[in-house]
Amino acid sequence: MDSSNSSVFDLPLQPDSTRTTWNRHDPTLVTDDHDHFQNEPHVSDAAASSRSKSSFLVISGGSGGNSICAAFENACYVLPVSDDGGSSSEIIRVLGGPSIGDIRSRLVRLIPPAPLGSPLDAVRTLLSHRLPSNVSENDARAEWRAIIEGQSSLWSGIPNDRKEVIRGFLVYFENEVLKRAHKHFSFLNGSIGNYFLAGAQGFFRSLPSAIFLFSTITNSQANILPVIVTNHITTIAVELEDGTQLLGQCEISHPVAPANSSDSELLSLDPLSPMDGLGEIIPQKRFNIMYSQQAKEGGYEPLHSRICRLYYINGYGHEVYPKPNPQFIKNLSTSEVLVYSCGSLWTSIIPCLALRGVASAIAGSRLLRVKALLLNGSNDRETDGYTAVDYIRAITSVLNSQYPPNGLGNVPLYPISAFITHLVYLEGTNVAVDVEAMTILGIKCILVGKRSERTPNSGIPQYDAAMVQQAVEEILSGQ
Repeated sequence: MDSSNSSVFDLPLQPDSTRTTWNRHDPTLVTDDHDHFQNEPHVSDAAASSRSKSSFLVISGGSGGNSICAAFENACYVLPVSDDGGSSSEIIRVLGGPSIGDIRSRLVRLIPPAPLGSPLDAVRTLLSHRLPSNVSENDARAEWRAIIEGQSSLWSGIPNDRKEVIRGFLVYFENEVLKRAHKHFSFLNGSIGNYFLAGAQGFFRSLPSAIFLFSTITNSQANILPVIVTNHITTIAVELEDGTQLLGQCEISHPVAPANSSDSELLSLDPLSPMDGLGEIIPQKRFNIMYSQQAKEGGYEPLHSRICRLYYINGYGHEVYPKPNPQFIKNLSTSEVLVYSCGSLWTSIIPCLALRGVASAIAGSRLLRVKALLLNGSNDRETDGYTAVDYIRAITSVLNSQYPPNGLGNVPLYPISAFITHLVYLEGTNVAVDVEAMTILGIKCILVGKRSERTPNSGIPQYDAAMVQQAVEEILSGQ
C-alpha cells in the first residue's frame, strides 16, 4: 500500500467535463462513475452530455445541497462560512476562524466513487468519520489520540504518503488546541474532516488553500468557494419585523441547548487570549453545540415574527460589510446557469447574497442565461408560512439592499427577473406556488418529480439528482 513515488499534487487544478482518474502511480485509485453510492439516482449519458456543455454556479448550504450534486457536471459551489453549530461550533469557540463544516461536508460529498476498500475509499471513511457523542470526554479523547498517533484502524488502507500528509495537519490542529488548553476543547461529536480542514486553514492562513489541499488529496477536483475569504470568525444576525435581533445561525435556524459546562470553566476563559490572533473575541457562551439534521427536520418552533433583514457582525456585535470572495464575483460573470439550491433560505442562501457587489454581478452578467431557484418541499423555522412568492421577494429584497461603503447613494433597483428567471418546485410541495403570480413576475415555473423514494416518513417531498437534472434539461431546452 505504500506508494513512495506518488504525489498528492499531481492532479489538475480545475474539474474537467470528462472525469479523470488518479492512476499515475496507484491504479487502485482508479474510479468508475457507475460505481457511485448505491442510493444515487441514475442520470442518463445523454443528459450528462447536455449538462456538461453548460457551466453552473450553485449557491447552497452544506446538507441542503449534497443530495443533488450529481445533477451538475461542470459546477462551482459557493458556500457560507457562518454556521456556528455542530463540530464547527467548538472549533470556532477555541480556535476562532471561519466555519468550515458546510465546506467539509461538500468536499466529502464530491470525493469520486471508488471500489470498497480502495485507498480512496479509506480516505473518504477517515475524513467523514465523527468521534462519538454518547461517551465520556475521556473516551472521545482516547479515540482522537489513537487517530493522531496513527494507531487507529481508520488508517487501514491509506498509503503511507497520504497518511502522513493528513496526519501532519491533524497533529498541527492538536497543537493549536493544546496552546489553548485553558479553553477545554471538547472532542465529543468531533468531525475528523473538520479537524483536518481547520488544521490546514490555520497552517496556511488561507481557507481556499485548505480546500485545495483537501480536494487534491481526495482526487475530488471540486471547485468550492467560501463566499467570504477570511481567517476570522464570521457571524450572521437577523432582524425580525418586530425589531427583535437574533445572533448566530443556530439561534436563527435551530436553537439548541449547549453542552453542560461548569461555572469554573466559563470563568477560566480569557476572551482576549493572545493566542486567538488579531485580538478577535471568540464567543464564550456556547460550548460544543450538537444537533443532527434529522432532529432539525423533525419539527421546529416558529419565529414569533418574520425575518426582514440579515447582516454580518464582528466579535463586538457591530454590523460589518465584508467583501465577497473575488472568485465568486468572477464566476458569476463566466457561468451560464446560476442555481439557488434547496436548503435554509436565510442561513444558507441569503448569507451568500447579502454582500456588496453580488447583485450587480448577477444582474449584469452577460453569460448567465438561467437563474433558477429550487424551492424547498416545506418551510422551516426561518420561513414559516412562506409562499413561493415570499421566497422570491426575500431574495430580491436582499439583493436590492444597499451595502456600505460602496452601496450608498443612487444604487439601481433591479427587477425580480434580473435575479431569478425560473422556479423549480416539487409535486406535492407544502409551499404554496401561484404559477400565475410567478408568470406576472417574469418567472417560469418548472414542476418536477413524483413522490421520491427518498422522501422521509413525514411525506415531505425532497429533491434528488435525477429530479434536478430533469429540471435543468427542461430549462436549457427552452433557451
